[in-house]
Amino acid sequence: MDDVRSLFDDARARLAGAPREGLGRMVEPRRILGIARAPRIVPVGSAWHLGVLLVGDAAVMSVGEVTRAVDPGRRGYAAESARHRAELRAAALRGGFAAGDTVHFGWTELDLDAVARGEESGPLSLVSGEPMVRWSASGTRAPLRGYLDERIEMLRHPIQGA
Repeated sequence: MDDVRSLFDDARARLAGAPREGLGRMVEPRRILGIARAPRIVPVGSAWHLGVLLVGDAAVMSVGEVTRAVDPGRRGYAAESARHRAELRAAALRGGFAAGDTVHFGWTELDLDAVARGEESGPLSLVSGEPMVRWSASGTRAPLRGYLDERIEMLRHPIQGA
């Protein structure tokens, strides 16, 4: 039986030197003289992005939303969803991320102690004593050790053109 914490400690050691992505938190600034200011996504750290998981130095999180910090460019949009995505990109840039940075926000910190006790925390669970991960909302569970091995390999050696 693998210990959940030791699996992530091992993953962190193997990920040393691999690229990280930014973690952010959405902030609604206070009004100034009654005038609303645009929201921003401020940096709160970084983590390795391993599929449905974000592995930080001390915490493991489930992925929430992802955007890239860029100037939104043109202002005329055919779809409201395109306008929303542009606003999120601009919020990350306003919050202090460098242009082009990948930014994760709306993530949820997972309780590894709960998983070790047999409870579910986000996509992580313990099934018959084995740590498992649910890699999609409708997907089945996969052994966490193999999932981490595969994702670390993909992060350290990305497929050309992917």
